[in-house]
Amino acid sequence: MGHSHAHSHSDPEINPRSARYREVKKVTLIGSLIDLVLGVAKIFVGMIAHSQALIADGIHSLSDLVTDFMVLWAAKHAHSEADEEHPYGHGRIETVATIGLGLALIGVAVGIAYDAVQRLFNPDALLQPGYLALVVAGASILSKEAIYHYTMWAAKKHRSAMLRANAWHSRTDAISSVVVFVGVVGTMYGLTYLDAVAAVLVAVMIAKIAWDLIWQSVQEIMDAGLEEERVHAIREAILEVDGVRELHELRTRRLGPDALVDVHVLVGPRLSISEGHHIAEAVRSRLIQRIDEVSDVMVHIDPEDDEQVAPCRKLPLRSEVTSELEAAWTDLPGVQAIQDMTLHYLDGKVEVDLVLPLDLLQQHEASEIRSGFEEVAAKLEILRCIRVSFG
Repeated sequence: MGHSHAHSHSDPEINPRSARYREVKKVTLIGSLIDLVLGVAKIFVGMIAHSQALIADGIHSLSDLVTDFMVLWAAKHAHSEADEEHPYGHGRIETVATIGLGLALIGVAVGIAYDAVQRLFNPDALLQPGYLALVVAGASILSKEAIYHYTMWAAKKHRSAMLRANAWHSRTDAISSVVVFVGVVGTMYGLTYLDAVAAVLVAVMIAKIAWDLIWQSVQEIMDAGLEEERVHAIREAILEVDGVRELHELRTRRLGPDALVDVHVLVGPRLSISEGHHIAEAVRSRLIQRIDEVSDVMVHIDPEDDEQVAPCRKLPLRSEVTSELEAAWTDLPGVQAIQDMTLHYLDGKVEVDLVLPLDLLQQHEASEIRSGFEEVAAKLEILRCIRVSFG
């Protein structure tokens, strides 16, 4: 017994997906506006102040616009509802975009390092700017660091690796402005090599951050499970549900900002289908409510622990069991009057529960009827027992 639901929200005003998209869009648009203003300002002042590094930094700021638009595009499509071609939704678009942003960060790191090494081996290209470059670099550091913290706040709130990557992209701009700032100050005090050495160190740090982002996203595409403490929290929440005896085959995976869970839940072996289904529904709703990132759960109900061995797998289905029974009990009293027959597949055997009409007891003794069915059960290898009740 197993089932799953994809929950949806018809009202866009209360749809958490649309609310999330609106906030991602707002954060990214504010960042891109600042990138545009800073980029133009740095290039303009860099030309006036004869600062090659500031011009390069301005180009870097404008390059951030490209990644901002990538984030906006990915966010728009990632928040689209599930369709026939993508029944699990489009959350992984964010994952792919995060890999793209990570690669862009590595490109930035390589560019910074290359530029710095070129300046080290070519002293004529070392910085010779003035105070105006210092002011613009300082303004860039403050504004880009503010955007980093704002974007990172939204990334944590919405569990978005893509926003986290874009936040770091903003911080690389702040860091490269720090390098410009250090270089200007160093030049003023005669330490002309200072900014180039700092730039190489910064490039290494940016490359490390980019690699971590890419690796995390690759793991998600490969369906890596959630962190150990999250899986433990999921396990504890399931075991608290009334009717759940044990669980196994608990599997988790990420889908963009969300997580999907599959689990086998052990319940009483003779529960009705409807009670088993109700327990499964209770497990699903509890996980979605209690575990932030869980968006959907597939619950498989087990009447016995089949984690290591599934002893009932080779047993025949109802039609075959019924035909064997009918052939074996043809002459027994009451077989024509059977009102209900329930099969229990447990521990490699079939147990049969029969309900016969009460008025049958006016013609035959209950013990006589039961012993006849017990003899049939003893003859058939697939059966453990036949239980008879009257009602």
